[in-house]
Amino acid sequence: MQSSLIDDVHQYVIENIGTFHKKRIERLNKLKLKTVLLKKNPYLFKAKYLLTSEQIIKSLTDAFISSNEETIFGEWLEGLAIHINNAVYGGRKSGIPGIDLEFDRENVRYIVAIKSGPNWGNSSQVSKLISDFKTASITLRTSNSKLIITAVNGCCYGKENTPDKGTYFKYCGQEFWSFISGVDSLYTDLIEPIGFNAKEKNDEFMEAYAMMINKFTKEFANEFCDNKGNIDWAKLVIFNSSFKNKNQIEK
Repeated sequence: MQSSLIDDVHQYVIENIGTFHKKRIERLNKLKLKTVLLKKNPYLFKAKYLLTSEQIIKSLTDAFISSNEETIFGEWLEGLAIHINNAVYGGRKSGIPGIDLEFDRENVRYIVAIKSGPNWGNSSQVSKLISDFKTASITLRTSNSKLIITAVNGCCYGKENTPDKGTYFKYCGQEFWSFISGVDSLYTDLIEPIGFNAKEKNDEFMEAYAMMINKFTKEFANEFCDNKGNIDWAKLVIFNSSFKNKNQIEK
């Protein structure tokens, strides 16, 4: 069973990992300089003693890209987790808001909210998760009042020392992948197939990234540098923070 599952995972990744890389480039190509500038702290750039347009561009875009990639890959991993669970336990993508995966095992209906890592949300977001679990349980019991339901917050990487949270369980890393597959080693088995064509795809991304850095550096210099090439910090702060510029955000 384990061998056939790993073979299935390899095939799934080969057929679908391209989606992640494609979305990385698509999001990068849609990025606009002023959109990013409006979302970043110009005072931080000054405090870090950034002196050139390229330094500022790389600082703000690298942070934006890192956050964006985390989201894209998290969504991709969610799809992989659902696929694996479907192959092992017949699980399916849930249609209930806030719930990503539903499956039955040993007369228990598991409802799972999948996150990338263990530190995914603040207290209000965790409260919303608990509320979603409660609502989902009520919804499922309308058709079967005797249904035994267990709620799980599954995290694709990391560790959780106290998985029992009272109203739900939180499984991270190895525990999560083992929970949805029944295979304790799955969390390490995934590493090799996920790297399929990684260098080739990353080379494509870096070409697009280099063009974006050059383009944004030129735009920034034209817009926010004086004739001598010095950064006009006042102009940058006014663009970012002046109430007169509230309608400048590019959608």
